[in-house]
Amino acid sequence: MTRLSRTPVQPETLTPARRIVFQGRGTTRGPITRLVNPSDLGQLIKPFVFLDHGELPPTGDTFFGIHPHSGIATLTIALSGGLQYEDTTGQSGRVPAGGLEWMKAGAGAWHDGRVYTAEPLKFFQLWLALPADLENSPAEGQYIPPEQVERDGPVTVVLGRYGQARSPIRAPEDINYFHVRLQAGETWRYQPPHGHTVGWIAVYEGVAKTPDAVAAGEIAVFDESDAALEFTAQEPTSFVIGTAIKHPHDLVTGYYSVHTNADALERGEAEIKRIGQILSKAGRLR
Repeated sequence: MTRLSRTPVQPETLTPARRIVFQGRGTTRGPITRLVNPSDLGQLIKPFVFLDHGELPPTGDTFFGIHPHSGIATLTIALSGGLQYEDTTGQSGRVPAGGLEWMKAGAGAWHDGRVYTAEPLKFFQLWLALPADLENSPAEGQYIPPEQVERDGPVTVVLGRYGQARSPIRAPEDINYFHVRLQAGETWRYQPPHGHTVGWIAVYEGVAKTPDAVAAGEIAVFDESDAALEFTAQEPTSFVIGTAIKHPHDLVTGYYSVHTNADALERGEAEIKRIGQILSKAGRLR
């Protein structure tokens, strides 16, 4: 499944050359760059419907205040620094660099976070549209320490599986999400599972050639195929990559929610409101 080489590979030898159909840098506001929204690229690469990348300073304040979701799961990768979290399933704690925060909001949940380390928190946060049988299921949080995040060669398995590595996150089937690190000149070839016609990468540092160059800060979306993908690092390079069977439903969105239909959204927003009233009485809402 994996081929690594220290010898630079020329573009013409990269076969098959799966076509990039979109490449861009998203929209930056303050310390956060939004690479994917449910109203734009999320339509193209669903179930991956939202992706933020950023660097938050260690102010001790919460990121956005405690806030709700329904119909989705959120997944935060702590690249450096550390994340302090709490959620309305009753969990709280800390995720250091290399760890993962998974919140399956489902029927509705609220969560909050802040930087607890002296250094900034560098992160990716992903939203996944849940399948119809899970979009209004009970909320569940999982917080994975670095030592429980498995690797196989250059691949850290965030969701799904690769080689001998498996993610401990109880996520929907047919979704792979990896963090890949390559040294200069190394090539990594990835054959997605059958039916994973959605595919994209977002480069954190360096340049990944595929054979077109995708540089740090960019996202690239590939044509809908489950053909192999191949990347050569022009310099030390780190990126996240997602592949999946395409989410078959339209995206019905609220402000913090994504569902498959209006009735499911209404149920999710009702649960969010109910929990919000409890938080308000407890003086938790601003």
